[in-house]
Order: sequence, then structure tokens, then C-alpha cells
Amino acid sequence: ALASFGIKGSYSVGAWPPPFGINLVADGFSTLMLATVNTIAFCATLYSVNYMDQYTSKRHYYSLFLLMLAGMNGVLLSGDFFNMFVFIEIASISSYALVGFGTEAEELEASFKYMVMGGIASAFMLLAVAMLYSSFGVLNMADIARAIAVSPRATTLKFPLFLFIIAFAIKGAIIPFHAWLPDAHPSAPAPVSAMLSGVLIKTLGIYAMTRIIMNIFAADVTGLAPLGIISIIIGMPLALGQTDIKRLLAYSSISQVGYIVLGLGLGTPLGIFGALFHLINHSIFKSLLFLNSGAVAYRLGTRELNDMGGLNKVMPITGGTSFIASLSIAGIPPFNGFFSKLIIILACVKAGHTGFALWAVAGSILTLSSFMKVQKLAFFGKIAEKHKGIKEAPLLMSVSVVILAVLCIASSFLLLPGLRNITLQPAVDALLAGAEYAKIIK
Repeated sequence: ALASFGIKGSYSVGAWPPPFGINLVADGFSTLMLATVNTIAFCATLYSVNYMDQYTSKRHYYSLFLLMLAGMNGVLLSGDFFNMFVFIEIASISSYALVGFGTEAEELEASFKYMVMGGIASAFMLLAVAMLYSSFGVLNMADIARAIAVSPRATTLKFPLFLFIIAFAIKGAIIPFHAWLPDAHPSAPAPVSAMLSGVLIKTLGIYAMTRIIMNIFAADVTGLAPLGIISIIIGMPLALGQTDIKRLLAYSSISQVGYIVLGLGLGTPLGIFGALFHLINHSIFKSLLFLNSGAVAYRLGTRELNDMGGLNKVMPITGGTSFIASLSIAGIPPFNGFFSKLIIILACVKAGHTGFALWAVAGSILTLSSFMKVQKLAFFGKIAEKHKGIKEAPLLMSVSVVILAVLCIASSFLLLPGLRNITLQPAVDALLAGAEYAKIIK
């Protein structure tokens, strides 16, 4: 995946040419996402080696995990609507099972709620795909993009586009379609939570939505900006009131996705650049935070912040990497979150949306408050007598969080021209090209 940067083209599975065969398509946007998804998956898999010792049926866990990863990679490379739908279902169904991988009632309830909401999203998407097939007689994205560009029936395309947006907003947990997420993330094993928040909601939600709106329908994305602001405004106050560390992280994911949607919704090159940069950064620091929370729960047997305290003294690696991730998500320099949030805020001002910029700043202040609360209650202060014998997380769990902590700083260097021009800028150019995406498929 990391070697895929700069690759642009298509591959016909089984040598069947489009529109008859299955097409896999790579461009700047998909290769950026591939690198992000598989980097987080590597760290989560490494972490799982020790973490999953507390579960039975590890064979089933890894099978489901790899299915989920394969589904996400398939979504990122799909060149036709039906296969995108199939890959989304592969990733979704695997994640439903992983959320309910334990046997506690709350885990099974969360999995069922997630499955119901995901099923509704899938039904909307399938209906939209059927409507497009009815209109154009093909499912190949490039052919449909070309047809839409010259179609005199533009008004009849609004409803399938609306269905796609609703479906992917549910998958991406964008407010007001977020009801499944606060239960699903806390209930899942920590490496699964890292995958769900770090990359799954972005692949099945943000990537799919953006690809279809901008590259297939070539539609105006500015209607997304208010959804982003609402997610920022509502997500962080909800996070601030939580005492379950994983539930707090889940609500903060809603807010951080709001920043990504806001940047994309501006529709400007700078806004899209900031959104994609924040997408990468959030994948890193939120995955790190979920893995940190899993390490704490692994040793203490609780997710309640009020039952923690002083853990820096006995879990210095977990505490130190958690502090780095907290500063990153709050947008404190020199960590990666500062630069991506700053770019989004500047893009808002440059686009004439000063109000959006102020709300984004307010969201960062609330984020800082939330994660300083986490640091104070979990890692600072006096350690409880019963926790003095606690040890640091096992080796591979610690290695995983250290890798992600290093990336919280290293990803800031993606702004350097040499790195930017082979990572972020091709993704921005791919989205701004609109229906020109169709030219990749010969």
C-alpha cells in the first residue's frame, strides 16, 4: 500500500473489459487512503497479538479482522457501484461481528444496533445503485460519470445522490446519523475500536461519499459543510460529559469527522487539502488513543476514568503516548492535528465563512478540555493503592502505540513540498478533477 503512491490506472479482473468486467481503479485519492488504512491495520494487528490473549477463538477474530480489511481495500479500489456495495457489505458484516466479539450483553446489544443502522444504510445504497442502473444500463463508475456529465435528466439524479449521501452519512457516523457509534466503539475489542474510528468510518463513509459526489456526480459539496459544523458542535460537548474512556473517544470521533466533512464541504482546494490531511492525522491519533484505552483496560479491568489515576507512574509508555495523542487531537503544535486544523480554519476564513472558523476553534478548545480531563483522571495525580502493582502493557502492545506516537509527529512533515506532492496533493487533484476521474479507465 505504501508503494502505491503515484500509481494511477485501472485493472480489469479476469481480462473482461469495462463495463462488463470488474474494474479496480487507483488514483491519488485511493492510494492515499490505501496507505492510511493498511498502516493503521498493521499497528492494530501487531497490538492484537498480545491483547487478544484474553479472548477465546482468536482464529475467528483474525479471520473477521482480515475480512474487514479486505473489504475496505476493495472499497478503495472499486471501479463500479455494485462491487463497491459488495465490498462495503464485506467490511460492514465483519465489523458487526467484531463489535459483538465478546459475550457481554452490552456488546451484543451494540452489535445489533450497529447492524440495524448499517442495514438501513445498505438498503439506501442498493436502492440508489438500482436507480442508476435503471437510468444508464451500466454500473461502471466511469461510464456513469460520463453519462451524467451529458445527461439531460439531471433532476432525476438528485434522489439517488440523496440516498447515497444518507447511506454514507450513516456509515461515517455524521450527526444526525451517529446513533450506532457511541455504543459500538466502547463494546468492541480495542484494536477493532481503533480500526472502526481510525479508518472504517472514513473508508465506508467519507471516502465513498466524497468519491461519488465529486467524481461521479460532479455535484456541489458545499451542502456538507453545515453537517460538519453540527458534528463539531454536538460531538465534543457529549464527549466532555463522559467518564467511560472509550465512550468519550467515540463521541470525539464524531466531532473530528466533523472537521473532515467541514473541509470537504468548503469545496476549495485548501479546504479539501486540510480535510484529507486531517483524515490521515485523525486516523493516527484516534487509533493511538483507542489502543491506549485498551492497554489501560487490559491491566486495570475497567474503562471508568474515575477508577484510574496516577497511571503514568506504572504505565509510562501508555501514559506518554496517550499524552502525545491528546495534544495531537487537541491541535497543539508541533503535533499533526495542529496543522490540519489550522489549514481547515484558514480555508474557512479564505472562503468567507468566518463563523465556521470560529466554531472550529471552539471545537478545538472543547477537545483540549476533554483530553486534559482524560490525562488528569487517568494518568496524572496520585495512584490508587490497588494499582501500584500494575505493569506496563505487553511488548507488542507497547510497540504499536510507540509507532503511532512517532507518526503523530512524523505526519506533520507531509506538508513539506517533496512529500506533499506525492501524497496529499495527488488526492486533492483527483477530487478537484471531478468527472475527469472517468479518463483513468481506458
